[in-house]
Amino acid sequence: MSSCNNSTSAHSTFLLTGFPGLEASQHWVSIPINLVCVTSIVGNGIILFLIRTDPALHEPMYIFLSMLAASDLGLCASTFPTTVRLFWLGARELPFDLCAAQMFFIHAFTYVESGVLLAMAFDRFIAIRDPLHYATILPHSAMAKVGAAILARAVLLNLPAPVLLRRLLFPQMSELSHCYCLHCDLVGLACSDTWVNSFVGLISILLSLGLDSSLIMLSYVLILRTVLAIAAPGERLKALNTCVSHLCIVFIFYLPKLGLSVLHRMEKHSYPALAVLMANLHFLVPPFMNPIVYCIKSKQIRQGLLKRFQQKRVDVS
Repeated sequence: MSSCNNSTSAHSTFLLTGFPGLEASQHWVSIPINLVCVTSIVGNGIILFLIRTDPALHEPMYIFLSMLAASDLGLCASTFPTTVRLFWLGARELPFDLCAAQMFFIHAFTYVESGVLLAMAFDRFIAIRDPLHYATILPHSAMAKVGAAILARAVLLNLPAPVLLRRLLFPQMSELSHCYCLHCDLVGLACSDTWVNSFVGLISILLSLGLDSSLIMLSYVLILRTVLAIAAPGERLKALNTCVSHLCIVFIFYLPKLGLSVLHRMEKHSYPALAVLMANLHFLVPPFMNPIVYCIKSKQIRQGLLKRFQQKRVDVS
């Protein structure tokens, strides 16, 4: 790697990292990763298609689910190309501009997904507390505004990061810790003072993932209070059952991030392959699992899928 003596910014090149110690078998190791990516794209694409074409699914819960599927597709589109280049073409090099662009889109779609999960928690609270006025409290116009606000927040919180990176000096050749370009990784490679970048990155995380996770927990405290006020035990279970799918995807979204954060606090250089694996799980598991969870738990989604298959069989015959 180049030293900081020949530091630059716009002409810097970054080397993506595969699985340390498994270079000879990286093609085989990458097969399940690529299969997960393709399955995620297909699964989320099917969810989007079903919700768009089935009027029975034009309810707030499923419209928020379509936003979640769209953010998952965006995340896959942000990470899949460099994964293919690295594992199948052996192309490790990524110019500064492409790396900064990938960093922006990865973090932006992550913040969008976090915001949608918060909106879904609020949706579940409204559905349980005031089911009779559920549709009037969350009309399509309100959901469109919520979606626009989530997207605007993700863009505004992530826009300073690539701009501030351009003021830093990097070695002409630097090796990243993962097979993606992440903000903390890039800042750690800089040769100049990075306190502004680190501070802006911290504020960005606190105003997105930190705020959203806190409000999701608050939403579930309010949901639990509302459910406990229901007299009939059967109705309590029915109300709680409507939250199971959302709780599953909240854990699927936040737990890999927590694991990666803990690994970064530890001596990650002692476990380089584990760090790369956690980075992949961090971005691959939520898009892969979200459609599966909702297909298993949502009767309407299953009925929509069955209806499409039956129509296809009739058309073929």
